[in-house]
Amino acid sequence: MRLDRGRVLAALAPGLALAIWSGAGLLIWRAARPEALAQALAGQGALLLGWLALGAAGAGWLALSLHDRLVRAPRRLADAAANLAENPAAPLLDDPAPLAQAVNRLAGRSRALQADMERLVAEASRKVAQERDQLGALMAELQQSVVVCTLDGRILLYNERARALFQRLSDAPQIAGGADLIGLGRSIHAVIDRPLIEHARETVERQLARGEPAGAARFVTTTGAGHLLQVLWAPVRAEVALTGYVLLLDDITEEQAAQSRRDQRLVALTEASRASLANMQTALDMLDYPDLQPAERDSFQQVVRDEVQAMAARLAELTQGGADAQARWPLQDMLGADLLAAAAGHLRASSGRAPAVEEPAPDLWLRVDSFALVHALGDLAAPLPEGVAPGLRLAEAATPGWAHLDLSWPQDAAPAEGFAAIRASARAVAERHGGELWLEHDRAAGRSFFRFLLPMAQGRREAAGDPRPEFYDFDLFGADAAGHALDDSRLEQLAYTVFDTETTGLDPAGGDEIIQIGAVRVLNGKILHGEGFDQLVDPGRSIPEAGIPYHGIRPEMVRGQPRIAEVLPAFHAYAAGTVLVGHNVAFDMRFLQLKEAATGLRFDQPVLDTLLLASIAQPHEPSQSLEAIAARLGVTIAGRHNAAGDALATAQVFLALLPLLKGRGIVTLGEARAAAETSYYARLRY
Repeated sequence: MRLDRGRVLAALAPGLALAIWSGAGLLIWRAARPEALAQALAGQGALLLGWLALGAAGAGWLALSLHDRLVRAPRRLADAAANLAENPAAPLLDDPAPLAQAVNRLAGRSRALQADMERLVAEASRKVAQERDQLGALMAELQQSVVVCTLDGRILLYNERARALFQRLSDAPQIAGGADLIGLGRSIHAVIDRPLIEHARETVERQLARGEPAGAARFVTTTGAGHLLQVLWAPVRAEVALTGYVLLLDDITEEQAAQSRRDQRLVALTEASRASLANMQTALDMLDYPDLQPAERDSFQQVVRDEVQAMAARLAELTQGGADAQARWPLQDMLGADLLAAAAGHLRASSGRAPAVEEPAPDLWLRVDSFALVHALGDLAAPLPEGVAPGLRLAEAATPGWAHLDLSWPQDAAPAEGFAAIRASARAVAERHGGELWLEHDRAAGRSFFRFLLPMAQGRREAAGDPRPEFYDFDLFGADAAGHALDDSRLEQLAYTVFDTETTGLDPAGGDEIIQIGAVRVLNGKILHGEGFDQLVDPGRSIPEAGIPYHGIRPEMVRGQPRIAEVLPAFHAYAAGTVLVGHNVAFDMRFLQLKEAATGLRFDQPVLDTLLLASIAQPHEPSQSLEAIAARLGVTIAGRHNAAGDALATAQVFLALLPLLKGRGIVTLGEARAAAETSYYARLRY
């Protein structure tokens, strides 16, 4: 039990004062009449001391009662009143005192006003809710995976097909119901590289700058499991400004594999047909001889028939087996000027060289994989000597439908060594376009250059109408207004992973292990019930019988479950990019930290503890257990001492604490962490 020094001093002060006063009186009396003092002490000393002790005890009891009534009780009443003001679910005060009843009446009126306000808001929001439901229904019925993001890559919206797509493409074990790669508030950059997204955005911004109403960009990327993902990037705009973007995603792995098989069959058919044609040509030449014997003529005619049948069989096999794949590597139409601008920007950013760009024809359109092509140009320019600025030129080729893209440099500036591998990689990019790459020298101009042969687009595209849906106008992208450092971010604007663990015991350093991890995610002040994490763990050791009544997990329940080395990577991915929250979370974090060396994973994001936050928000309450805090805040706990149930209860408590912290001037993450460090409970260590 923690002693309240203020209460102890308040209790002892009157007794000490009485003792000092009595001692002073005796000293004065002794100085005046020493013989009388001696007689009084001899006859009535014990009685006097008894009265002094009784007076001191009575004074101490009186001071303690006055402290409870005049200091402690008003403080608790103030905390309870603040709780009632901020949490509609908090219970009314169980105190017959007039002041407490007045607070209850005010709370009742406040709740009535809040109920009226909520009713008005609900009525005003009904139209928006209907439109949101329409959007949700449309997203659910789409046959394509759709993800909507803010400009910084935070996921605002996705449909079930997108979730299933990324589950299928994940190379992680399916832990806790799927180990989803995407979720509300999480970053799309965890599954699609940021440079690809940024390149698509820059391409679309250039299109919009020219006044095209329907800018979009396509690219292809690979996942960690080796799948090919085709992505269409389309902007979301409010008026003119970009506020976010939509990704339409397709897994084209099978299509590309089928196309590769078809190409191989075509090559095999070509080679075999050359031999058959040669045999037939030889046989036909022999049949032209007039003195050919009948048997020989029949033999040569049979060669022709056999080769024709063999070619027909090969064609039939190609037709039957190749009808499943007609797709090529996806390319996009791009204005030549935009391609050169993107290439020049990449060269400046990667090497610090400002290339000399020749302006291409204004109506020259290409069909290219711009991301791969721009990076191939950057790789080719990298070996050039320092200080040598390359040149970029784009023009139509003599062959109709094709264009030349040249990367040039002074002829006397020889590239550095190790150029062969880069050149081979760039040639693969050119072949992906059905083109070629070669090195040329223009002696008259004194320049050397690499020349890409690239396909031109088939005609210019006509500007389409505005593709934005007209059936919603609610603001999905308001969260982008907060662009501060994490500690400066407001608490209600952050994404949280609220978690709890169940363990074999209370000694993490002594060999106890995690047997369950449960978590929920909190975003924009809401608990995402559909994105939970709940996983039993095989601890690799016995579960003490003494702990089973508390957590309810028996040995047979964890038998066959994944070990912690499999579960922690999934939980690490689940909690990525969020603030961790727990109750008495130092205990749980100690278990995670002890696994860092074995798993190579660090949970180094900010951590908040509802135990510490509650002791700051309601410092005068005698108990800060999860049950006591939940009861004060009106939170119902279900499934206590189950990791998932405790995580949900902790999330509800955390959300209820936020307005109380705000009332004490704690509104940012940095302020919450600094305040938590001042709590008495912050000194506990595990």
